[in-house]
Amino acid sequence: MTQFNKVVIVGLGLIGGSLAAGLRKRAVCREVIGVARRPETCLKAQEMGVVDSAYCSLDDVLEQLEAGDIIFIAVPTLTLREVFKALKGRLAEGVIVTDGASVKGSVERDVREIFGEFPPAVVLGHPIAGSEKSGVEAAESELYVDHRVILTPVAENDPAAVKAVAKLWHAVGAEVLEMPVDEHDMVLGCTSHLPHVIAFSLVDTLAHDSKNENIFRYAAGGFRDFTRIASSDAIMWRDIMLANKASVLDAIDLFSDNLSRLRDIISREDAVEMTGVFTRAKSARDRFTNMLEHKAYLRNMQNSEHKNVVYSVAPGGSVTGTIRVPGDKSISHRSIMLGSLAEGVTRIEGFLEGEDALATLQAFRDMGVVIEGPENGAVTVHGVGLHGLKQPSGPLYVGNSGTSMRLLSGILAGQSFTSELTGDESLSKRPMNRVANPLREMGATVETGEEGRPPVRVSGGSALHAIDYVMPMASAQVKSCVLLAGLYADGETKVTEPAPTRDHTERMLRGFGYQVNRNGSTISLRSGGKLTAADIDIPADISSATFFMVAAAIAPGSDITLTHVGINPTRIGVINILREMGANLTLQNEREVGGEPVADIRVQYAPLKGIAIPEDQVPLAIDEFPALLVAAACAEGETVLTGAEELRVKETDRIQAMADGLQALGIECYPTPDGIRVIGGTLTGGAVESFHDHRIAMSFTVAALRASGPITVNNCANVATSFPNFVALAKSVGISLEVNHS
Repeated sequence: MTQFNKVVIVGLGLIGGSLAAGLRKRAVCREVIGVARRPETCLKAQEMGVVDSAYCSLDDVLEQLEAGDIIFIAVPTLTLREVFKALKGRLAEGVIVTDGASVKGSVERDVREIFGEFPPAVVLGHPIAGSEKSGVEAAESELYVDHRVILTPVAENDPAAVKAVAKLWHAVGAEVLEMPVDEHDMVLGCTSHLPHVIAFSLVDTLAHDSKNENIFRYAAGGFRDFTRIASSDAIMWRDIMLANKASVLDAIDLFSDNLSRLRDIISREDAVEMTGVFTRAKSARDRFTNMLEHKAYLRNMQNSEHKNVVYSVAPGGSVTGTIRVPGDKSISHRSIMLGSLAEGVTRIEGFLEGEDALATLQAFRDMGVVIEGPENGAVTVHGVGLHGLKQPSGPLYVGNSGTSMRLLSGILAGQSFTSELTGDESLSKRPMNRVANPLREMGATVETGEEGRPPVRVSGGSALHAIDYVMPMASAQVKSCVLLAGLYADGETKVTEPAPTRDHTERMLRGFGYQVNRNGSTISLRSGGKLTAADIDIPADISSATFFMVAAAIAPGSDITLTHVGINPTRIGVINILREMGANLTLQNEREVGGEPVADIRVQYAPLKGIAIPEDQVPLAIDEFPALLVAAACAEGETVLTGAEELRVKETDRIQAMADGLQALGIECYPTPDGIRVIGGTLTGGAVESFHDHRIAMSFTVAALRASGPITVNNCANVATSFPNFVALAKSVGISLEVNHS
C-alpha cells in the first residue's frame, strides 16, 4: 500500500541504495528517485531495480517535488554541506529533508549556518546499519530490517516532519529511536567510531611488521572478525573522524588510559585485577548482546516495556516428579553484597542467575569489585573490605530489583563517593522513602524522585550516626538497609520490627564474622568491625518452590518433591498457611547448610479449605501470596487475607492484580485496603494480565491446572527476574505451557 508520493535518494551507495531498494520492494512509494554524480551509477541503479528513475543532478529533481515528499541525503559527512547549499531557497513548501550521516553535530552546525536558521522540515537521522561493502552494487533491500535508526530532532523541528521520517524507516523494517544530537555523537564516538580507529590502527601497525605475511596468513577468526571493519571505505571514515573529532578524541583518550592500566596490570602479573578487567568486559559484552534484541544504545533511551511474552496454558492435568528450583533470591543478593564488603575471597554455590540477582552482581562490578562467574551457580567474589568500593562511572542500574535498590542504599550511605540508583519502569513506581527516611535520620543525604520514588541519589562523605529505629512496617528490605548503613555509623544501630521478617542479612553477617545481636524484636550491631570472607551454599528459593507447592496442592493426582529448599523460620509462612488449608505437605531430610535450614518438601494433592489467614503469618509469606490466592480460589469456602498492605507496593499492586485476574477467571473475590476475600469456586479459562509482575504471571500459570479452559497470561517477560528456568521446569512436571511473543 502506497504511503509516500516521491522519495528522493541523494547518493546511491550502500546506505542510500539499500533504502531505495527496500522502499521499492515494499511498494510503499509512488516513485523512488535516485541522484548520483556518475551516469554509470544512475544506469546501474535503474538496471538493478533499486530506483524508478535516476539523475546526475539535483536540479533535475527539485522542481518535481511537492509537500509531503522526502529527500534522503546519503553522501559522505563532509559532503552534506554542499547538498544543503544546493537545496537552499529551492525547496517547495512542505518537502521534508533527512540524512544518514553518522555524525550529527557537524551537520546541525552546517544547516544552521547555510539556512540562517534550522528549517522545521529538516530532520537529522542516522541508520545504524552497513558493512564493509560499498557502492550501489552492495544495495540490499533487507538491510534495515530489525536495525535501528536514530533520529536527532532539534527544538525547531515540525513534529509532523519527524513523524513522517520515522514512518519512512518503519516502512523498511527499521526500529526508530530518538536521541539528542550531542548524546548521539558521544555514543557513536565510543561504539562505532572508536572501534574503527582501533581496527584501522591495528591493521596498519601489523602491516608494518617485518613478519606481517605470517601474521595475516595465520591470524585466527577473532582477528579476522575484529579487523573486518578496517576494510570499510577509508575516505568516508576519514571524514567521519574529522566531523566528530571531539568525541572521537575523548574516546581514544579513555581507551588509551585503560589500555595503559591493563598493560601495567599484565606487567605486574596482577591476576586478580586482570580477572576484574576481563570479567567486567565479558559481562558488558554479554549485556550488549542481550540489549540488541529490542533496546537502544543507552539504557535511559530504552523503551522500558518488554516485548509481550505470552504464556498459553492448557487446562487440567497434575504435577509429579522431583525437582530443584533455583537458588534463593534474597540470599543470592546478600551473598554478593557481603562478599564484596568482606576481606578475602568468597566462593558461592547455588547463586540465582536471574535478572534481579545479576543486577546486584553488576552493581558491585561497577564499583570495582572483581567477581568471577556466575557459571552454573558458582560465583567467586574478591572482597574489597567495608571501605574498598570505588565510585561507579555512572548510575547503578538495578532493573526490576527492589531488594538491590533498597539494600544498596544503606551500603552507599556509608561511602565516600556520591552515587545514583536507577531502575526499570516498574521499579521506578515503587516507594523508596521507607529506606530514605531512616537513612536521613542517620545523617545521610538521600534524594529521591517525585513522591519518594526512584531514582535514589546518595551523597558521599556523610558522617553517619547510629539510630534506634522502630519500623512502621514489617519489611526485611528496610531492616537490612538500616543494618547495612549501621556498619558505617558511629555507635550501636538498633532496628525494631513490628512483626518477624526474613533474617537472611543477620544470619549472613554472622556467617562473615560480624557480631549481630537480637533482643526480642530488636536487632542491633555496632560499627568498627570487619567482614571476613566465607563460602556460601545457597539453598533453593522457597518463593520459587511455592508455585509448584500450590500446583500440587490444587491438582488431583499430584505428587511432587522439591529438594534442598530453604526453610528459614522467617520464610515458612507459605508452609504454615498451606498446611492450615489442609495441604498434604511434609518436610523431609531437614538439615542446616551454611547457617540456613533446608529440607526437601513433598506435596501430595488433598482438598483445600478456606481459612482466615493468621496475620502473624503474613510477613512470613509476603512474596508467596499471589500463588496462595490461587490456592484460595481452589479451596472450599472463603479465604480472608488481612494485614497485607505491603502487597500493594510490590512490583505491582498485587492485591488488585490478583483480584482482577481471579475475577476474569470466574472467581468471586473482594479486594480490601489491606487484603482480599476469596470465595473458592471453579476457575474458567480466559486471558489475564500479569502487569509485568513475575509472581502474578507464574501464579496464573499454575492456576490452569484447575481451570475448565485454557488460560492466557500476558506480559510474562519479567519471570526471568526471579525464575529463569520456570518454563522448562513447569513443562517437566506436567504443566502444558507454551510461550509466544507478540
